[in-house]
Amino acid sequence: MTEVQTPDLSPMSRPRTLAVVGASRSPAKLGHSVLLNVIRSGYGGRLYPVNPKEEQIENLPCLPSVTAVAERLRPERLDLAVLVVPPGAVLPVAEECGRVGTSTLIVITAGFKETGAAGLEQERRLVEICRRYGMRMLGPNCLGLMDTHTPLNASFAAGFPHQGEIAFISQSGALCASILDWSLSQGMGFSKFVSLGNKADLAEVDFIADAAADPHSRVIMAYIEDVHDGLRFFEVARAAGRRKPVVILKSGLSQAGARAASSHTGALAGSDRAYETAFRQAGVVRARTMEDFFDLASAFSHLPPPKGNRVVIVTNSGGPGILASDAVELAGLAMSSLQRETVDRLRQKLPAESNFYNPVDLIGDADAERYRYALRTLLDDPGVDSFLILLTPTASTHPTEVARVVSQVKREHPEVPMVAVFMGGASVEEGNRILLEAGVPSYFAPERAVAALRGVTDHALLRRRHEGEDVLQYPDLDGEAVARVFSAVRADHRLVLLGSEAAEVASAYGIPAAPTRLATTAAQAVRLAEAMGFPVVCKVASPKILHKTDIGGVKVGLDGAAAVELAFLEILENVHRHLGPVPVHGVEVQRMMPKGRECIVGMSRDRQFGPLVMFGLGGIYVNLLKDVSFRLAHGLTGAEIRSMISETKAYTLLRGMRGEAPADLEAVIDAIGRVARLSLDFPEIAELDINPLFSYTSGGSALDVKITIS
Repeated sequence: MTEVQTPDLSPMSRPRTLAVVGASRSPAKLGHSVLLNVIRSGYGGRLYPVNPKEEQIENLPCLPSVTAVAERLRPERLDLAVLVVPPGAVLPVAEECGRVGTSTLIVITAGFKETGAAGLEQERRLVEICRRYGMRMLGPNCLGLMDTHTPLNASFAAGFPHQGEIAFISQSGALCASILDWSLSQGMGFSKFVSLGNKADLAEVDFIADAAADPHSRVIMAYIEDVHDGLRFFEVARAAGRRKPVVILKSGLSQAGARAASSHTGALAGSDRAYETAFRQAGVVRARTMEDFFDLASAFSHLPPPKGNRVVIVTNSGGPGILASDAVELAGLAMSSLQRETVDRLRQKLPAESNFYNPVDLIGDADAERYRYALRTLLDDPGVDSFLILLTPTASTHPTEVARVVSQVKREHPEVPMVAVFMGGASVEEGNRILLEAGVPSYFAPERAVAALRGVTDHALLRRRHEGEDVLQYPDLDGEAVARVFSAVRADHRLVLLGSEAAEVASAYGIPAAPTRLATTAAQAVRLAEAMGFPVVCKVASPKILHKTDIGGVKVGLDGAAAVELAFLEILENVHRHLGPVPVHGVEVQRMMPKGRECIVGMSRDRQFGPLVMFGLGGIYVNLLKDVSFRLAHGLTGAEIRSMISETKAYTLLRGMRGEAPADLEAVIDAIGRVARLSLDFPEIAELDINPLFSYTSGGSALDVKITIS
């Protein structure tokens, strides 16, 4: 795994010395709010309000400039300057901060790139100042930063979060404010709160790396709208995800947007596909909605990692139990199969009307002791990884008493993930509070509880799956041969390779391609076919013709010299009749390979994340069936490729159906890995398709290889 460089952000989140530049005595001004928040948060370092028009603010001596602060601190340096000054004053103050050796800036002031071209130029100059003096900057146009363990509230937010273990990073200041307000009502704690603003210097990737190294942060949550450096984001998120959960709510679509593509892979990649793929491959849990985001925050902050994906449901009502069972299966989790001994023990003390299998239905008159017995019995079953505990209030089922029982069982078994759904209003409020204090997240509906449980389970399983996995290596690659082919194509003023050229590139990287040669005359086609051995296939060679079969540009099963000569002439005649004077380089002669199971392997290059590798069911119905899976080429491992294949229906065919022998899965994995390596080694490859890739019981063969370079 690539070692990720983490910026030292301790002068910003744990400053020993801090100046609020633009501090004000007026409660109506942000400069007053920020200073007051710093004071009220309990910040224990040296704090200096800066305002040339004031002598004292909030009983603190006010200094006229950052230079005056630096003189007061000498020989120490100023760790953090929070700028709450008018837009026109930001650059001069930043310059002054740089001259006196300030380590970090938080620029709360707005009026930069979000306002248009002039603001963008001001922001560019601000970044240049920071670079020149080696300062790191958060903002501009941000809410600020909070660290509950310093403690420090260097923001103008209306409140300060409870101390906890969630690091929250947001590109939206408004979302920061709303989540802060929600967390205070829920009693949820945070380690850090970061509003990114315009991300002119520091971005989400820097604070994710910082939170991954922070011993006070157990969960990393982020709201993002875009990513500036996709590959660095991927590496940082992947490294962080191996250590602790990373949950991201991503809004909007990729800035690359939808585009015309000449390959199947490019057409299927889609505008948001690269983000989705990068998140999954990095081990990031993606929230789809604000509701998901809140639910996952609660789950990850309280639940231990499950050992597996098997869930047992305990309920006092059949309907919610069935809904929860449906949700478990739809989410891709598994319903626990209870052992006979467990079922027998449940029968001993539960009413005869109960359901003793999964879901375990304690029926409507269940009291707290019935819940206790069921939970303790199920805890002894090795087939149970997680618990989903449902309750609907009845005359006999008291939510508060049941919550106390669940809490006690949870304290006895802190290693077991438990989520609850206490359905109701005022009657379950106290019970939900008791559960939350005991580390049992409680949700309004079964579907929400299951979605949160799936996020926690997926992350736990992903971490285990990739432990010890390393990126694939291929020592037998001929890069010089590929470079020669690309050079010849450029010299011919083309971007699309001929089939024979693409096959040569594939072979140079160890991807078994059907022998393919270009013939410019019928006699040459015959000689090539005789050298290869019959039968052969003949195809028109033209980068302008994408669907050759539609215009009679392909002839198959040619089993003799006369058949090849006739096919050569007929192909050229068909092309001329259907398309007129299009550029044709000749006819390609290809050895006819035995039929195999058809797959597709491809690559499309994303602007943010680089090459995106695709695998799926091949043949003529690729775009119709869309049975495909994607991964980033960067950091691709054998485990990722196996997972990629298993996500498709093609995997079922490869394993063998109705008595068929299984295909050579290792050969398919090898081909995908080599396509990924090729796309990384040659960034000029814009798109690549192998369709079909025939998979045999031993080995495989790439029949039709398309490559476009930029």
